[in-house]
Amino acid sequence: MTAAPDPVSHWHRLADASVLLDGFHALKHAVRFGAEVPVAVAVDRAAALALADELAPDVRDTLDALLTEVPDTTYTSLVQRPHPTAVAALAVRPSRASHLKRLAHTPRTAPVVVLDNPRNLGNAGAVIRLAAGFGATGVVTTGTLDPWHPTVVRGGAGLHFATAVERLTVDELPAGPVFALDPEGDDLRGTKLPDDAVLAFGSERSGLSAELRARADHLLALPMRPQVSSYNLATSVAMTLYHWSATGGTLGIS
Repeated sequence: MTAAPDPVSHWHRLADASVLLDGFHALKHAVRFGAEVPVAVAVDRAAALALADELAPDVRDTLDALLTEVPDTTYTSLVQRPHPTAVAALAVRPSRASHLKRLAHTPRTAPVVVLDNPRNLGNAGAVIRLAAGFGATGVVTTGTLDPWHPTVVRGGAGLHFATAVERLTVDELPAGPVFALDPEGDDLRGTKLPDDAVLAFGSERSGLSAELRARADHLLALPMRPQVSSYNLATSVAMTLYHWSATGGTLGIS
């Protein structure tokens, strides 16, 4: 009988090429949406499984098979920012080819969200979490931010595995009518967003790039009280996806 691999050695072999799942909830979501998880650790295995019994009984047996208990000092040596649940895992990143195929597939049943040159890792993670909750086809970023950065994955609570997350250029965006959010656009409330929409949001500081604005088929504005300068990026995405869902879109299809 072959001995089980030492989880710490296994972790160090895989870490550079894997996605860090930081905390119980990230692991729970990744497993729920089909992630391949070669190694997972917990400081208190029984406590982690008790959380699964309470919050995620659908994946409890899978987590039982995955989790290895390690000392706190070992756990903290594996992660830069220890999570309150003291659970961490490594997952295999989905292939870019599979995500590009998913983004390109038509007809789409839910929009693609585009973050045009985003700057804040936490905001990007929050948007991915929102997009997964609304069943969006995917989240695309342009610019230099890596949408699979550990801080983004942490902010997304592991829900990168529930949608297609990739970085593309504006020229590489999926087909479909581009609705770009801009203060000078038409009121969002007067527009029905189609399921194949590409919903584009500018960066937190500078808004839409000239390249993305030129690609847009429609400019839309969110309702906002005068003298309020802007909404948080994730709030803007949430309002727009809610509008899509409330005017005919169907949640959970992807």
